Amino acid sequence: MFEFLKKIGGKGAAAQESQRQTVARALGEINAVLAGLEEKPVLSYDAENSQIALELPEQMPDEALALPAPGADEAPGEGDK
Repeated sequence: MFEFLKKIGGKGAAAQESQRQTVARALGEINAVLAGLEEKPVLSYDAENSQIALELPEQMPDEALALPAPGADEAPGEGDK
């Protein structure tokens, strides 16, 4: 009677990722990102809160290509004098 529902769903649902697979995949992605950085961040782990933190530099190399924002105290055109 409801055979059409089986056809709509496709061949079946994708297998759910285990916790071990999730951690391994996430760690692989983080390592790939860190490997591509010129300046390596400081990695710290807070066991009490189960959190990993990265201390990144003040300015990343790709951010250095952008012009800095004008200062809040300096009005536009004020530096031209």
